[in-house]
Amino acid sequence: MTCTIKRRTLTAALGFTALATASLAGFGASAQEKTFALVQINQQALFFNQMNEGAQKAADAAGVKLVIFNANNDPAAQNSAIETYIQQKVAGLAVVAIDVNGIMPAVKQAADAGIPVVAIDAILPEGPQKAQIGVDNAKAGADMGRFFLDYVKANMDGKAKVGVVGALNSFIQNVRQQGFEKTLEGVSGIEKAGVVDGQNIQDNALAAAENLITGNPDMTAVYATGEPALMGAIAAVESQGKQDAIKVFGWDLTAQAIAGIDAGYVAAVIQQDPAAMGAAAVDALKKVSDGGSVDKNIAVPVTIVTKENVEPYRAVFK
Repeated sequence: MTCTIKRRTLTAALGFTALATASLAGFGASAQEKTFALVQINQQALFFNQMNEGAQKAADAAGVKLVIFNANNDPAAQNSAIETYIQQKVAGLAVVAIDVNGIMPAVKQAADAGIPVVAIDAILPEGPQKAQIGVDNAKAGADMGRFFLDYVKANMDGKAKVGVVGALNSFIQNVRQQGFEKTLEGVSGIEKAGVVDGQNIQDNALAAAENLITGNPDMTAVYATGEPALMGAIAAVESQGKQDAIKVFGWDLTAQAIAGIDAGYVAAVIQQDPAAMGAAAVDALKKVSDGGSVDKNIAVPVTIVTKENVEPYRAVFK
């Protein structure tokens, strides 16, 4: 799967609202109306709510029903949800996997039942899934690593001590971390301050980032691998009064991240298009369930957002 990082202008600002989690029990559809299920990671992060919104709009346009399950970061709950949706004979499943290996038995069970499955964001191992939708997280992490090195050379005299706020329970974020770190290996002037685990929960990421900063008073940069990690890192930099000492790099814009860009201490944020991911998943399920075929890999591009190109995103993240 390819991922193109490019600077681009949004043609319109999209308003996003969180969707309520759909109940597993008792959803019914007419004989003419197909039902697709989206099995989510959580609905705390704006990223996932935007994905839900895009999926819902695509479902409305396609004339299908969409139900959404919120796993609250529990991989076992995702597996149980898929098993229940199989029993309820949904017409298609989209999964945003927490545990990409652990979810595969349920994915295979769905395929054996004749239910097409597409994966969003987290890359599943080879299996019966019809499509993989999202970004190349390893490449995007590496691209951010190269951006970071260029930034350090241009703005920090070629020297930086960088720490990572990650989410070790997230396969996707581990891939982003590895892509970033591999780019930095062996580069003169770059020192690593270590990795802390925010567990994909903002409050935990805040505490972890504060510990990282306290334990490394000479740290000059932070890389955050997802929205909760970035929010925690930003809050920690502010609470420790380190806005003039630490530059923040991360994933997934928020209003707080944009404020940090304006203030100068957030240097760059990788912005995905989760709404496009959700829409692409529903569109793929519709085509496959109607007897058609789709590309095995459906790439959604990302943008590295900086002070130079942040303007079009302001209306989205008011």
